[in-house]
Amino acid sequence: MSYNKLIVEERSRDIGNFLVGRLIPFRKKRMVGPFSFIDHMGPSKIGNGRFLDVDQHPHIGLATLTYLLDGEIHHNDSIGTSQVIRPGSVNWMVAGKGCAHTERTPEKLRKGQETSLHGYQIWVALPKELEDINPEFHHFEASKIPSWTDQNTQFKLIAGTGFGEESPVPVHSPLFMLEIKTKEEYNFSAAGQLKGEIGICIVSGSITACGDVIDAGNMLISKTEDVCDLIIKANTHLLIFGGEPFPEERHIFWNFVSHSKEKIEEAKTNWKNRKWPKVKGDDTYVPLPKPVQFK
Repeated sequence: MSYNKLIVEERSRDIGNFLVGRLIPFRKKRMVGPFSFIDHMGPSKIGNGRFLDVDQHPHIGLATLTYLLDGEIHHNDSIGTSQVIRPGSVNWMVAGKGCAHTERTPEKLRKGQETSLHGYQIWVALPKELEDINPEFHHFEASKIPSWTDQNTQFKLIAGTGFGEESPVPVHSPLFMLEIKTKEEYNFSAAGQLKGEIGICIVSGSITACGDVIDAGNMLISKTEDVCDLIIKANTHLLIFGGEPFPEERHIFWNFVSHSKEKIEEAKTNWKNRKWPKVKGDDTYVPLPKPVQFK
């Protein structure tokens, strides 16, 4: 039995300086900076015939960022990568002009006791002039990711720059992705620390923004760039992400992201006709979905 991805959704609404809604994209906001998609996986139980098995599928025009809070995923791609990702480490696959990959529960976890899986799959669109670069893969262990503590609150800079720190993840445009964990109430301000559009994903716990209490499972997007003031409640876990938006619109069809509808049409044709780099030793194939109108 394959275990498919899960997405947390909430109806969008305005609260003062923020939009509250599902993980992106949602109706009122298609992207946050260069971030074009966030997929919340779990938390779910893995085992007893229930595993993560995402068969071979393609990407163009973006980089995928995998960040786990619990469990393990084995990543294989058409570049030749075979990498197990664990909590706190970062997988960064640059699809560029075209890459295919699979994501599965590692073999060692298919024979033992039941385990958990919880994490995020994230798409970061590439700048227009870099959409056709050669695919790359980078992996960083948790110990290589900058982390610090302020007033008993833990910070980790997963990607990009912020708060005077820089992540080793080789991003292609100005962006940031932070993980924040509180033990007690914390007043958070992004002024002068983060540049561009700002999104806040509440993994657990709650925050207060503009007098409203927002609970886990929601995402907020600041309507004002570079400025974001929150009260983060005790025992709360957040992901904060964003950056400078691109001047051009991005089109999204299935796993393809590009400024050009023609490039997406070409990718669709190539995948449908199986003219695509393959994961070595893997003959699985996720068919192209039925055509939908461009968003």
